[in-house]
Amino acid sequence: MPEKSESQNKKREQIQSPWALPAEEAAKHFDLDPEQGLSAEQVRRQRHVYGPNRLRQKQKVTIWKLLVNQFKSLVIILLGVASAAAFLFGEWLESVAVAIALVLNAAIGFITELKATRSMEALQRLERVSARVQRDGQDSEISAAKLVPGDVVQIDAGDLVPADLRLFEANRLRADESALTGESVPAPKTTAPLDRSTPLAERANMLFKGTAVTSGSGAGIVTATGMNTEIGTIAGLVQEAEDEMTPLEKRLERLGRRLVLLTLVMGIVVAAAGLIGGRDVALVLETAIAMAIAAVPEGLPVVATIALARGMWRMAEHNALISRLSAVETLGATTVIFTDKTGTLTENRMRVRRFILSGKEIEIDEEEGPDPKQDARLQKILRVGVLCNNASLNQEEELGDPTETALLRVAGAAGVHRQELLKDYSEIREEAFSAETMMMATFHEYEGEILVAVKGAPEAVLGCCTRVAEEDEVVELSQQGRREWVEQNRALAEEGMRLMALAAKEIDSKDEDPYGDLTLLGFAALHDPPRQDVADALKECASAGIRVIMVTGDHPATARGIAAAVGLEADASKTLKGEILQDTESLSPEEQEKIVQASIFARVTPEQKLSLISLYRDKGEIVAMTGDGVNDAPALKKADIGVAMGKRGTQVAKEAADMVLKDDRFGTIVLAIRYGRGIFNNIRNFITYLISGNVSEVAIITLATLVGAPLPLLPLQILYINLIGDVFPALALGMGEARPRIMQQPPRDPKEPVLTRKHWLGIGGYTLIFTIAVLGAFAVALVHWEIPAERAVTISFSSLVLARLWHVFNMRDPASPVLRNEITTNPHIWGAIGLGIGLLLSAIYLPGLSKILGLVAPSPREWLLILGASLIPLAVGQAVKLRIRFHK
Repeated sequence: MPEKSESQNKKREQIQSPWALPAEEAAKHFDLDPEQGLSAEQVRRQRHVYGPNRLRQKQKVTIWKLLVNQFKSLVIILLGVASAAAFLFGEWLESVAVAIALVLNAAIGFITELKATRSMEALQRLERVSARVQRDGQDSEISAAKLVPGDVVQIDAGDLVPADLRLFEANRLRADESALTGESVPAPKTTAPLDRSTPLAERANMLFKGTAVTSGSGAGIVTATGMNTEIGTIAGLVQEAEDEMTPLEKRLERLGRRLVLLTLVMGIVVAAAGLIGGRDVALVLETAIAMAIAAVPEGLPVVATIALARGMWRMAEHNALISRLSAVETLGATTVIFTDKTGTLTENRMRVRRFILSGKEIEIDEEEGPDPKQDARLQKILRVGVLCNNASLNQEEELGDPTETALLRVAGAAGVHRQELLKDYSEIREEAFSAETMMMATFHEYEGEILVAVKGAPEAVLGCCTRVAEEDEVVELSQQGRREWVEQNRALAEEGMRLMALAAKEIDSKDEDPYGDLTLLGFAALHDPPRQDVADALKECASAGIRVIMVTGDHPATARGIAAAVGLEADASKTLKGEILQDTESLSPEEQEKIVQASIFARVTPEQKLSLISLYRDKGEIVAMTGDGVNDAPALKKADIGVAMGKRGTQVAKEAADMVLKDDRFGTIVLAIRYGRGIFNNIRNFITYLISGNVSEVAIITLATLVGAPLPLLPLQILYINLIGDVFPALALGMGEARPRIMQQPPRDPKEPVLTRKHWLGIGGYTLIFTIAVLGAFAVALVHWEIPAERAVTISFSSLVLARLWHVFNMRDPASPVLRNEITTNPHIWGAIGLGIGLLLSAIYLPGLSKILGLVAPSPREWLLILGASLIPLAVGQAVKLRIRFHK
């Protein structure tokens, strides 16, 4: 609490909304002369108040804590107690088997989660920079950590911004703020004050800690340091975002509680029945403990862990890196995907798609390039786009603003190259792009005249044009013509285009105003094209019942254009600005419903993303969120599944996410969801398999004890049956392939437990069939054939072992064929069955082992009884599935 109060006090002492103040007022706030900078005494005082310019470091998760986390499950605790109890009662075989399962589960979970998210460490790495400051009238370079509010900082192209700065000088200054704001184009900077309500992405007179200067130079006053910066606010959100249990972890925890209760009840019932029946006390207690262990499937934790780990490795082969095991299954439960636009749905590469001339549009094939001879105006517009340009192209890389490099590429394809053009049109002056004018101009000497080349935002350029270039002449730009150009700009923006207007004029002196009396040449319509595979991936999401919603920092019209191009709903009524998410708790149910029905959210801030996730999760949705910037880290951590981009993503985003896409493809998310669904089905199958087999053992012993019959299964035999059936067949089920039509089904209900009522009914039915089959064989041997109890116990033991092995085939989907399905085509199943049969024969025919287990070699007639009894659960199970299939 004291720390929070101190932070709040610091906030009050800082400048509030520095972008809204003139630069002189910001300097006055710190009693500062920008020419001299702070004095040594002022620096000392500020550092005492604000501390170092450093983000608060998140406490690391220690190795020991990670290790302890592997043993927090109720099932794990119960198995640990059971292993110890078995050891105390001399059941060393089961004790060792359970202990091995526990150690293996812990080892796999520990190793795979050792590289868990280190978000704050990545944020700390952003701070290892220096800064050029003015102090006591001296220019010096210091560590960025030593900056204090009020410091005067010089900034140049290529610098990483060391703190939040209010600019008082900006020379052609641009900054890449995509990691903070989501804007894909470098932001031009200015010094004029702005309205107090100006959103973060439009604060042109500010530079923010952690962003990068792409061009120009400038100077600014430090207005915030450390955790009080914009990136510090995000760091705080990352720290506060809790790592909640995933749906699978919650379900397994509930299942564990049920199994614990079942175990205690069964153990008490059997112990009481045995004591009432006059059995030996030691044998009753030994049997009760063995049954309690039998009721809990030892293989559950280790098989679940291995199945998830295998899914994680397979996803890695398809460019999806998973950082947390349980996230594999959570993917399969995803109901909503919040995706960004640039680079995920699009290629993240601007291209000129067409030139808009007066009365004419020219479509562009970037590979072949336009033919300048088809229209004299096209040659002029290409020339202006190349001359009024600060980007550069070479064979290895593109340097500069993406829109400018796109103009150079399309001109180059048409044979117009900047270096060659500058030989004839030498540049003598440049008017840098500024946020006030939203335009840029360059002056060029050519054959004794001066050409002014201008490009910029359509509205700005149109406001400076008095004429327009027609096909054969230059005519006056009428009000009607101006309105038509404005409407064309709006329509193209709705298509997802980024418009650039180009104009020119000839003048006598380079000192003239560049932006007066211009001739409009036309518009360049640029486009970041959608990825080719996105439309198919979105269709697959639709068939799988998964909603895909675009969440972007871009303009609503641009977002709608891209949404329409890839097949997302792009209706204006379903497009909302992020400001509606500012306070979701105070919204009416109707307003919340409007948000839930939206398909596009534009101009969204980091805090608003968190509100959006919370709103959907409160409505029971399982949310996946994509992101690549520092500003995305809190949302990536808060979402059920955070998905970061591997190619263009920041380290902060990658380490906050549950999954990293090595190829940045949206289709990879869909592929991962397919794997996640298949893995959950596999987990559900082997849990059903394990519990139905284990509970049947308890039922067999309980019923025999209640009717006063000899024990059909001895304690050590129960333990050996679990050794055969609880690991290998279950593990084979966990490694099966997903069903072919799994992405044509809706997502599971997020509130649905691992085992539904239908599954518990199935487990009950299987338990009944197992009990009838095994006790029936035991009764035939003991009563009808009147053979010794030792031989009868061998028959019931062997019948149960084989029945559990055949039972694996009952785990197929009812809709799949009997002979060729996801079970019969799984090679691991056949290996597990072969191993199980080998272990059964070893228990019967190996002298030492058979004596320990109390088994004898059956006769051929007894083997026929064993085989017949073991096939009954399989036959009944397949008959039920056939009926379900034909009924559907």
